[in-house]
Amino acid sequence: MDNQMFESTAERTFQYQQGLPPLPVPSLEGTLSKYLDAVKPFASDAEFHNTEAIVKRFGEGIGRHLHQKLLQRASNRRNWLEDWWLDSAYLESRMPSQLNSNFGGPGPYLEHCWPPCDGTQLERTSMIVWQTLQYWELVRTEKLAIHKAGNVPFDMDQFRMIFCTCKVPGITKDTILNYFKTESEGPCPSHLVVICRGRFFAFDVLCNGRIMTPPEILRQLTYIKERCDGEPVGDGVSALTSEERTRWAETRQHLISIDPANKTILETIQSSLFVVALDNAKPYSTPEDYTSMTLLSLTGDPTLRWGDKSYNKIGFADGTFVSNCDVNKGSEVVRSVPAPEELVFTVDDRVRRDIALAKEQYRKTVSLSLSLSLSLALSPTFPLPIQLNKNQGHPTPRTEHKTEGWIFCIFMYSGFDRHLLGLYLIAKEEGLPVPELYSDPLYAKSGGGGNFVLSSSLVGYTTVLGAVTPMVNHGYGFFYRIRDDRIVAACTAWKSCPETNAETFFHNLCTSLHEMMQVTTLSQL
Repeated sequence: MDNQMFESTAERTFQYQQGLPPLPVPSLEGTLSKYLDAVKPFASDAEFHNTEAIVKRFGEGIGRHLHQKLLQRASNRRNWLEDWWLDSAYLESRMPSQLNSNFGGPGPYLEHCWPPCDGTQLERTSMIVWQTLQYWELVRTEKLAIHKAGNVPFDMDQFRMIFCTCKVPGITKDTILNYFKTESEGPCPSHLVVICRGRFFAFDVLCNGRIMTPPEILRQLTYIKERCDGEPVGDGVSALTSEERTRWAETRQHLISIDPANKTILETIQSSLFVVALDNAKPYSTPEDYTSMTLLSLTGDPTLRWGDKSYNKIGFADGTFVSNCDVNKGSEVVRSVPAPEELVFTVDDRVRRDIALAKEQYRKTVSLSLSLSLSLALSPTFPLPIQLNKNQGHPTPRTEHKTEGWIFCIFMYSGFDRHLLGLYLIAKEEGLPVPELYSDPLYAKSGGGGNFVLSSSLVGYTTVLGAVTPMVNHGYGFFYRIRDDRIVAACTAWKSCPETNAETFFHNLCTSLHEMMQVTTLSQL
């Protein structure tokens, strides 16, 4: 399970992209039937009969018209949902993205070879940066092996978005800028941005066309750290990326109006391969309990991450690491390379006030809001007796939940919530009134309209894990990884809700898993 990503020369990473099958549109009848099954656990008899009538009217009336329009849209698109989902779920949201949609998680190095150790921050960071650059080179040269289910290739397009990608705030809607190019497509940005004590630095990772060695990267990081430790802290402009999206967009426009050089600095950050942050915090986590690290990945110092970047790698003073989005030492050669360039924003009193306000709002939200539990959920001394299925090859995630296990198995390839979203967005585009189905209280109660109480995801079968905050105030975020010898899970909840508790949820889940394991191992199956 550990070796899922490797180099391949037989196939190019993106060679099958144009031949992938389009995302199918489920049948209207099937979607509405599954929707009724999903809302039933949340309804009284009277409420359910009312919803049945609403669904019947929808299916025989406006729903049929919207479904035909959706089929027309799907006929000339490979994925009829992708742009809609990106806009409605992420780019149009005005909530601060750092605490509401960014994914954060611990680096797995702690589990294998690097326990917390003071004085190792820079050396370890240089090696991790070097290893990440090897991955960038695999993607850029299209030598990253294609992920497959058997012989069926997965869509690899999202690997283009890992590097050189950034979200840019807008007044009503954000945009995503992607500067990445493969070798065959042309030049690609090759610089890193490093944040330390509220200050920004940039340096190119290529020297004479080759990736810097770990010692060369270490020299650059040492230069930055020594300068920052011996000089005043910076303005911490990156804290602005933790703000409400419209306020950040307005401040960004003002920042550019002050000095054209600010726009150049913003573009340097936006186009960078990724952001590296040197953080003085010491979470001191263990392989059995990653809670403190993961909490810092989600709620750490807002001046030490660019919240809009697709990838922030944060190195702590105790030699541990987290990512906010997410070892081989190599050559000892140290060539003569230019020192990192500091990126200094021109700021005025308004920008300073906005930064201070962003920091205060961020810290207030963090101190009052998020609780998290992340640790070992199940670690048997023998192979797991139960086989858990994963969703293979489906181009979009499923978020609806069912009451019976067999229903989950039957529906795993044809979820209904995205279909209902598509019908809703077709109505909006057509200028039609919102259909009655979407204003039915059971629609929101069962998770419709982004109201899922339980937001869960299988992160994978490797040592990588992370978490996102709950979708609603009274909800939970639950993320887990499955390995040969253990299940590790992360659970998040908002402190502001008295009805939820991440630690209690996690404890109850662990108890249930151990009870299941006992039943399956003692029974004669």
